[in-house]
Amino acid sequence: MNKTADPRYTHAVQAYEQALKSMQSQKFERAKTFFQKVIANGPTELVDRALVHLNICNQQLTRTQKNFTTVDEHYDYAVSLMNMGDYVGAREHLEEISGQDPGLDFAWYGLAVLDCLTGRAQESLQHLAEAIRLNPHNRLQARNDTDFRNMADDPRFTELIYPEGTTA
Repeated sequence: MNKTADPRYTHAVQAYEQALKSMQSQKFERAKTFFQKVIANGPTELVDRALVHLNICNQQLTRTQKNFTTVDEHYDYAVSLMNMGDYVGAREHLEEISGQDPGLDFAWYGLAVLDCLTGRAQESLQHLAEAIRLNPHNRLQARNDTDFRNMADDPRFTELIYPEGTTA
């Protein structure tokens, strides 16, 4: 029987391809799920490869799963990911922090910076507005933060950090 005509083979190849794409996007948890499907139902030649990649995913997840003793440590880690250009990882951690405690202004500020750096102007403005609402000092910080240089000419950003009647 032709392998490509076997639906199990076809599904295993598709799962393997999805796993590789997820892995390349550094979505290791998602990649693990696909590799596990291949291992459970795939042909031997794909199972062997999937096992190697699954091991790599597990190593990456172990390396990135941190036990933070404080929210400040967790935030610093997220900022370090952002500084290294791992915007996906940084977003995951910042969203986790803001989800655990929506009252943390610095988490919203971090998301605003990340959104600005990744070209998400509307989201950046929303997150910055929330950071300012929670802590008006963030308005002054944003005025001097070079990470917002992409937004410097946006009138919505200017209105947010220099509202009428606010003295610098």
